Amino acid sequence: MTTLQGLFKDYVARLQELYPKQEAESLVFWLFEAYLGKKRMDLLKNEGLDKEPQELSQALENLLQGMPIQYILGKAPFYGREFFVSPAVLIPRNETEELVHLIIKENPNEGLCILDIGTGSGCIPITLDLEMKTPTVLGLDISEEALDIAKKNANLLQSKVDFFQIDVLNEELPFKDFDIIVSNPPYVRHSEKDLMHTNVLAYEPHLALFVYDEDPLLFYRTISQKALKTLKSGGKIYFEINEAFGKETKELMENLGFEQVKIFEDLNGRQRMIRGIRYS
Repeated sequence: MTTLQGLFKDYVARLQELYPKQEAESLVFWLFEAYLGKKRMDLLKNEGLDKEPQELSQALENLLQGMPIQYILGKAPFYGREFFVSPAVLIPRNETEELVHLIIKENPNEGLCILDIGTGSGCIPITLDLEMKTPTVLGLDISEEALDIAKKNANLLQSKVDFFQIDVLNEELPFKDFDIIVSNPPYVRHSEKDLMHTNVLAYEPHLALFVYDEDPLLFYRTISQKALKTLKSGGKIYFEINEAFGKETKELMENLGFEQVKIFEDLNGRQRMIRGIRYS
C-alpha cells in the first residue's frame, strides 16, 4: 500500500520530465482533487492509499503525452466560473479574462446589445451576460462542435446567450444595432508555430489559432468592415490581438473609419487588446 505523499512525489518526479517542479506540483494537486477528492492539506495527513485509480493513472499518462490538463478534466476556470472545454475549443486564457474585464469596466449601462464573433467555449459572451446589467448577448462560430460546447456552458451557468453558426469570412452578419462587438479571432501566424508549446500545437484547434503569414490581419479587417454595418452609432468593437501587430491593427481600424482606437496592455505589459468606436 502506498501513501498519498508517496504517490504525490512519484507523480511530480515523472512530470518534471516536461514541466518545472512548481508547475508539476500544481498539476498533481489538480489531479488529486479531481480523481481522489484530496486537497493540499490532505497531503499533510499522509493517508494510506489502497489502490491507485485507473482514471488517475490514465490522466497522468495523458499529461506525460502533452495533453493540457483542462482537456483531461474537461473543464477550465474563467472569470471565477468553470467552463466545459474539449479539443474543439481553445482553452480560455488570462488575456481573454482581461479583455472581458475591460469591456465590463468601460460599459456600465443596462440593456446593451452585444455580439461575440468566434465564440469557442462561449466564455466571453456567457461571462458578459452574467456580469453586465441585463444585456442581450449573441455568440457566433463557424464550428458546430464549438457551438455545442458553448450551448452546454450556457445551460450549465444559466446564461441566456443565443448562439449561431456563421462563417464570418464568407457570410454577412444577419444582425443590426449592436452596442458592442467583441472577438478573439485567430491571430497566430503559421511562422510562429515554432514558438508555441507542443501541447498547444498537438491538442488545441488550429482553426481557432492560426492565420496565414501573407495576411495576418485577415480576421481583424473582415470583422471590422462588417462591424461598421452592424454597430450602432457610438458602438464599440473590442479585439484580443497579436502583440506583434498592435500598431498595424490600430492603423487598419482607423483607416476603415473607427475613432478613438486605443491599444491596451495586459498585466504583463504586452499589447493584447484594442478598442475602437463607430460614430458615423
